[in-house]
Amino acid sequence: LLFPKQWYQRRVAITAGGNLIVPNLNYSLFEEWCVKILDEMHTEQEEKGVIWSPSKMIKRMGDRINNEESVLYWAAKNNIPIFCPAIIDGAIGDVIFLQSYRREGFIMDLAQDIRLLNTSAMYAQKSGMLILGGGVIKHHIANANLMRNGADFSVYINTAQPFDGSDAGATPDEAVSWGKIRANSKEPVKIYCEATLIFPLLVAQTFAKHVFGRKKDAKKKKVPTATLR
Repeated sequence: LLFPKQWYQRRVAITAGGNLIVPNLNYSLFEEWCVKILDEMHTEQEEKGVIWSPSKMIKRMGDRINNEESVLYWAAKNNIPIFCPAIIDGAIGDVIFLQSYRREGFIMDLAQDIRLLNTSAMYAQKSGMLILGGGVIKHHIANANLMRNGADFSVYINTAQPFDGSDAGATPDEAVSWGKIRANSKEPVKIYCEATLIFPLLVAQTFAKHVFGRKKDAKKKKVPTATLR
């Protein structure tokens, strides 16, 4: 049964996404934008033989999004792959499903991405995992590090507990037993906290602190900031 609040949200076309409120119009606008990209990709598949993977699709979306506030925009601009093994679980999957009735034959090849992700881990001189949340993303990243006998540095941030046997709740010790984190790695850590609360604080006291510190030092020495990468 729907509670009164949820019933009202349904009537006024507002969806609850976890603890967020999302107007249904957003999904309609996303579908309209996404269908154009899918059509473009499908045409390239038919005419040029391109076989798409989730990371290639996300790259194309980043190329088309034209919004500097988007993570996809900057990842595409800097040629940084974004992997999404469960890409069909959600709004993008809904669009692909509906599009398959309008135009059949679109191929999404997951094997390309598992090969790219795993070989990236295998050939890395050092590997670190900073995992926000759990489930597929946590396991997928950790499993890639299994291919290189474990990550060198690991930080988990989520609210899941180990008592229910979930992968999200598993501690770094569990990953060490699999070889996903090296036994001699430097103090793997799990932080039991809501990720969007703690992650900005971690960034502010680590990555951002060093980047802004270097820029400040460069300003004093009159070194062009463009050389700082």
